[in-house]
Amino acid sequence: MATQVYFDNAATTPLRDEVVQCMADVMKFHFGNASSSHSYGRSSKALIEQSRKTIASCLNCSDSEIIFTSGGTEANNLVLQSAVRDLGVTEIITSGIEHHAVLRTVKALEMAFGVKVSYLNLDKQGNVDIAHLETLLQSPKKKLVSLMHINNEIGNILDIDRVALLCKAHDTLFHSDAVQSVGHYSIDLQKTPVDFIVASAHKFHGPKGAGFVFVRKNSGIKASVHGGDQERGLRAGTQATHDIVGMGEALKIACANMESERCYIEDLKQYFINALKDAFPGIAFNGACTDPENGAYTLLNVCFPMAPEKASLLQFQLDLKGVAASRGSACQSGSNKTSHVLTEILDAEFLKRPSVRFSLSRFNTKEEVDYVVEVLRAFA
Repeated sequence: MATQVYFDNAATTPLRDEVVQCMADVMKFHFGNASSSHSYGRSSKALIEQSRKTIASCLNCSDSEIIFTSGGTEANNLVLQSAVRDLGVTEIITSGIEHHAVLRTVKALEMAFGVKVSYLNLDKQGNVDIAHLETLLQSPKKKLVSLMHINNEIGNILDIDRVALLCKAHDTLFHSDAVQSVGHYSIDLQKTPVDFIVASAHKFHGPKGAGFVFVRKNSGIKASVHGGDQERGLRAGTQATHDIVGMGEALKIACANMESERCYIEDLKQYFINALKDAFPGIAFNGACTDPENGAYTLLNVCFPMAPEKASLLQFQLDLKGVAASRGSACQSGSNKTSHVLTEILDAEFLKRPSVRFSLSRFNTKEEVDYVVEVLRAFA
């Protein structure tokens, strides 16, 4: 087999062939500006609106509640900034293991507007302390809770329905970064009273540079980028028709094949876990990634029983052997800093050991797992 193995799907996923083809067709035949009134523009506009309907159908919401963005980071910024600037939020409740697109935005809002930021307690696996959340929700301040649905490093799944109902009961806005769950888990926005969720196409085999935010009707948020009236006036700028259509196509395929692909990946993940345990008796798994009920089926965060001096070389060795994996979020790639997520949940001894995130997709195979374990065993 070729020694090129991709196990970094939490960072980005390869495009499906069907998505590449439909995007190529749009770029070639539907290149008009969707804001133009002539037939070229109307053709592009129609494709965008059909994609909006497709995405809304997958999430069981109104198409008017889907706002297209360049990705998850922009969408998170749009919600958080407008909540403080326009909706009167004076306290944000979040956790220390959110994506930096949330953590750094919240920190900036704290410095610029004096917003109070409260961080929820976590257990040793990185799960949110719901009792602590209930306590913080008693505050009389205008509040927003921002908690990701699935943690992008350790795979912990938030009980999004429970949190949404708690927030609604306390008249608190609820925003969830669902970048790692949309396209992999069923989300019914008629049943889950979340106010805002964020998604990014390249996490479910769609193109980079395309994402969306679900904005529940009558939320009151306003634009952060000003210009034209695109996206209901919430996101100015010429829409990238080919990216939006590619995203809609990718999500449609993901939802249609969700159960079969989930079963395939779950089986592959268990095979991976068993192979790692056999090869490394002292291995540990970070967070809830091996818990089938509370951990994402697409992700493994592995702490290897290796000497600290080997920790810095493991990533390099994997790359040298053609294996793509990561230490954590791709936005921190190249940084020597320890993952902020692992720092929150691991003790000093385990932080010294090398931890690697392997994230899986339908395109991975057991033969690839065998190769990776072979590479790891040779290095250890």
